[in-house]
Amino acid sequence: MVETREAISEKAVLIGIITQHQNEKQSDEYLDELEFLTLTAGGVAVKRFVQKMEKPNPKTFLGTGKLEEVRAYIESHGIGTAIFDDELSPAQLRNIENELDCKVLDRTNLILDIFAGRAQTSSAKAQVELAQCQYLLPRLTRLWTHLDKQKGGIGMRGPGETEIETDRRIIREKITLLKKKLATIDRQMAVQRKNRGKMVRVSLVGYTNVGKSTLMNVISKSDVFAENKLFATLDTTVRKVVIKNIPFLMTDTVGFIRKLPTQLVESFKSTLDEVRESDLLLHVVDICHPNFEDHIASVNKILDEIGSANKPTLMVFNKIDAYTHETIAEDDLITEKSKIHYTLDDWKKTWMNDLGQESLFISALNKDNLEDFKDKVYEEVKKIHIQRFPYNNFLYQDDLG
Repeated sequence: MVETREAISEKAVLIGIITQHQNEKQSDEYLDELEFLTLTAGGVAVKRFVQKMEKPNPKTFLGTGKLEEVRAYIESHGIGTAIFDDELSPAQLRNIENELDCKVLDRTNLILDIFAGRAQTSSAKAQVELAQCQYLLPRLTRLWTHLDKQKGGIGMRGPGETEIETDRRIIREKITLLKKKLATIDRQMAVQRKNRGKMVRVSLVGYTNVGKSTLMNVISKSDVFAENKLFATLDTTVRKVVIKNIPFLMTDTVGFIRKLPTQLVESFKSTLDEVRESDLLLHVVDICHPNFEDHIASVNKILDEIGSANKPTLMVFNKIDAYTHETIAEDDLITEKSKIHYTLDDWKKTWMNDLGQESLFISALNKDNLEDFKDKVYEEVKKIHIQRFPYNNFLYQDDLG
């Protein structure tokens, strides 16, 4: 009997809304991403529910009729989890659980759960645990009064089960201890950065699952973990790279995502410090993703929040080996050419041509255009290097010759 309960707990329904701030197309895109998040966490999304409304119901997020429809489906299909695409308030979580009588997660909880499963180092584990505790604190009543519903599976990793029997005071003490631990780690990482001297620092930034770690492996000839799943990399990895005659440090950072939980931005401060202190950013983009322009905007928003939006940046459009576009038949006089019909050459003539410097189109996996990429990175690093070490200009005599 226990095995059956555990099995059905991984089957989930996804729930989103259409509002004046989020149209049907955007809602579909967000739910696609939520489904990928669910898969990454170890769950299986079996059905989606979407409701059109002016704004979420403050008590139950969804309307009464839609919530009843969800409940009926969950009961008839043995679903163990309902996942909402937006962050739910503590009251909404409590009310929805009472109505659905199953495990209820929101997007924030799901992302935190994935981070908990991916954290490897002491630093990453502490950062994730802090974010989870900050998320759980206002929701402690819900956990306290629903002990009978706490099962294994997605959404239940990390401090959730161990802290469930504590009160708010102990959670706050835990948060204080974690902040002190992270402050110590911050100081240690600051010393490490200082000990690296004045070497030029380059950081790979971008949306999650765009190929940053694969590019890092190719350029630095290292073995950074890379996987076709969201948030495969949590721990910041720094490698010394030499292109031609210039050494510099390259950093692989955690991937960003839309609606990134505030708790994670705060707790991953030390990780994001690597971005803040970089001299050059390589903004890696998955050109194959239909919503890559939205991804760019999301990354730029987070970079702005951490004070790194104005750093020198190279746009690197990755995965060109897998890029495809739709075609319009010659006798089709109705269909107008849109972005889904753009070739890579078409894209290069759009806003990408107005970035102030050439955009790079590569395949880190197949190493397509990698030499052009290295040449461009070398030129940008050299500019910074010459300013920092003007007495080393003799290093570049080969270039002048």
